[in-house]
Amino acid sequence: MSVRLRKWKSKEGKVQEAWWVDVKYQHPDGRVERIRKASPINTRRGAEEYERQVRHALLTGALGKEQQEEKRVLTVAEFEPRFITYSENQNKASTLAAKQQLLKSHLLPIFGSMRLDRVSREAIEDFKARKRKEGLTAKTINNALTVIRTLFAVAVEQEELTHAPRVKLLKAEKPEFDFLNFEEADRLVRSAEPTWRAMVTVALHTGLRRGELIALQWDVVDLVAGRLVVKRNVWRGHFGSPKGGRSREVPLNAIALDALKAHRHLRGPFVFCDDAGDFLKNDTCRNAILRTSKRAGLRPIGWHTLRHSFASHLVMRGVPLKAIQELLGHASIEMTMRYAHLSPDVKKDAVRALESQPRGTLGAHG
Repeated sequence: MSVRLRKWKSKEGKVQEAWWVDVKYQHPDGRVERIRKASPINTRRGAEEYERQVRHALLTGALGKEQQEEKRVLTVAEFEPRFITYSENQNKASTLAAKQQLLKSHLLPIFGSMRLDRVSREAIEDFKARKRKEGLTAKTINNALTVIRTLFAVAVEQEELTHAPRVKLLKAEKPEFDFLNFEEADRLVRSAEPTWRAMVTVALHTGLRRGELIALQWDVVDLVAGRLVVKRNVWRGHFGSPKGGRSREVPLNAIALDALKAHRHLRGPFVFCDDAGDFLKNDTCRNAILRTSKRAGLRPIGWHTLRHSFASHLVMRGVPLKAIQELLGHASIEMTMRYAHLSPDVKKDAVRALESQPRGTLGAHG
């Protein structure tokens, strides 16, 4: 058989396998040439296709030339600059920085010296085990695995790799989140310094992220219609589109609208700014919310706690999750589902759905 599956044991005693092609070809001059090579795509179908390519190359005399011109496979570290260039063109500044940090701290120290085509499933599983022993959370490990998986995909796209190894993520528990109850939220607003009260109020009643609040400008705030459009975000001084790359419209309730009207100023385009009209810095905002939570007698919180509070309060008031997803700008409903358990009637409504079935349907065979 010209295509077969080879199995062997590694030095560690683990069983490994690969699909090989074994082709004999007689040239017009009577010379017989035998080619035995591992298939670059490690499946039966891939090996069969590779066998056809080898036979065609032998028939046309292109095999020798192909082998002579075959370029050296890059290591992961050698390909990394090209991957970063690709990411610079595709990702936001915050996403790019996260990728670079994961590569530097976790991926390159282990995979950097390996050729792209030598990173096996076994090596990836060893990486997972090693990082778990180091105490990394499943979420952090999955973030790193997602980066290396994307790197392989880009290598395939740029024809530096024939196929990408399968990268399976770890099962990770849904992250817990903190939010303020209604009384705590009111206490936080009352305790806020006058210069910060409007920003705290708007955060609690719109669910905007910290970067979206900092980047908010008056040109997207309609105080007459009572709405604002989230179209900008800032991260470490870099302005861009909101997370997910899409703008969204958020209606303003009476509380948020009154806060913005009272806060109206002429210092510049930014809604929330310093005395000179410049946009606020992350450290300034972080210290302000910590200071405010302390004044209110609350645990230390961040601006994202106010976003969680906005979503949690809506769920507890019976607002549909789909509407909350759109208000928060979540790309998928799965992210919004983390708040579902806060709905007081979610289980009750689920059971009531059975009441609409025709009489006699349930228990008919009892």
